[in-house]
Amino acid sequence: MNISKQYFDFLKGIVRFDLGPSYAYEGRTVTELISRGFPVTTRMAVLYIVLIIVFGVPLGVAAALKRNSYFDRGIMFITTLGKTLPGFVKATLILYIFAFKLGWFPIFGINDGFKSYVLPCIAMSLGSIGSMTRLNRASMLDVMGQDYIRTARAKGLSEIKIKYKHALRNASLPMITSLGGNIASALTGSFVIEKIFALPGVGGYFVKAVGNRDYTTIMGVTIFSSLISLIMVLIVDICYVVVDPRVSIDK
Repeated sequence: MNISKQYFDFLKGIVRFDLGPSYAYEGRTVTELISRGFPVTTRMAVLYIVLIIVFGVPLGVAAALKRNSYFDRGIMFITTLGKTLPGFVKATLILYIFAFKLGWFPIFGINDGFKSYVLPCIAMSLGSIGSMTRLNRASMLDVMGQDYIRTARAKGLSEIKIKYKHALRNASLPMITSLGGNIASALTGSFVIEKIFALPGVGGYFVKAVGNRDYTTIMGVTIFSSLISLIMVLIVDICYVVVDPRVSIDK
């Protein structure tokens, strides 16, 4: 079989989501591995996104509204620390303290239901919470200095309405972009976190595939990740129009 025919057969398989057999897992296809790991990764992604929204957005708004205060500087220090520490360091520390020492959560695997996802999601979300907080703060500060905010104050609108109806909505476009990238990243699996916590997600299969030179699985997960990223780009563009009607997708 020549190379060109192999290539076009592979493309036909992608259209049918038939990514071929796995070299490392005998008798199983790459599609089966992704189908098995994706639910685990999805549950992690949901909790991960919830943590980013619940902590990243309010902290960024609060830091912007209390600019240069001790609260603002403290939040910036903590979020910078969470962002700059490597993922494996954060995961190892969290695992050691809350699972090994305190025994509040299981150490490995998904044998304890929801509790099994808590520590991996916290470890995975710390850096993203830091990025979202800093991005939200910068965006809010930029919007709060705009002319229409001063006009709204001159009209006598309440500070709550100005900050949360006008400023936050207009500051949300960069956050939507960042959140879309975070969702795409989470849905394709966190390679380091899933490996450390021994979670059978898409990222875990990818790491094993690299170690076993399972090239079909590597290509399959890469294609799957690219597809998820393209879908999230489309969703982000649609969200732009919903949040800010001035943005048009017609042109």
